[in-house]
Amino acid sequence: MPAATLVLLGWVGGEGWPTFADSPEARDGARNPLDRWSRRVIDGIAAAVDAAPLYPFAGPPWLPFQRWAQRADRVFVSPLGILVHPDWGLWHSYRGALAFRERLDLEPTTARNSPCDSCADKPCLTRCPVSAFSSDGYDVAGCRTHLSSPAGSACMTVGCLARGACPIGSAHRYGPAQAAFHIRAFRGSQTV
Repeated sequence: MPAATLVLLGWVGGEGWPTFADSPEARDGARNPLDRWSRRVIDGIAAAVDAAPLYPFAGPPWLPFQRWAQRADRVFVSPLGILVHPDWGLWHSYRGALAFRERLDLEPTTARNSPCDSCADKPCLTRCPVSAFSSDGYDVAGCRTHLSSPAGSACMTVGCLARGACPIGSAHRYGPAQAAFHIRAFRGSQTV
């Protein structure tokens, strides 16, 4: 379906976590519970508003959600490579999108600067216990190896220490259960 408007859907901080954590998908023990929950919820919304649902996890080919997000809102690539929002920091995610045939009249976004530009210390780059983030990129294999070792227990318990060091949007950090869920999913994923 050709789309005239794309609306991204997701959540910020931990507000949506209890709803997911109490869902059948979160409790059934099957693989990819958050993706399955997102598909169920967004498919229902899409049917109700006559839109086509799209997902960042339904590939290959992978849809360009990060590029779409940068066009839709004032988000910027952080030194960690994930998108940072001036208010929410690193504590937001895109779970899907709705593609509409018609052009919707949406409010324009206001110009903002990347919060990373004014962050002199950049603690996100120095907090990783295995220095997985550098000017050369992200050492995915080194991070996964660390997470699978006894030394990685802090990251596995509270989430990525580098991400947690970001001062932007710190009031919206994921709680321990949500952070641990995401880091376990990353450690177990095969995608690099």
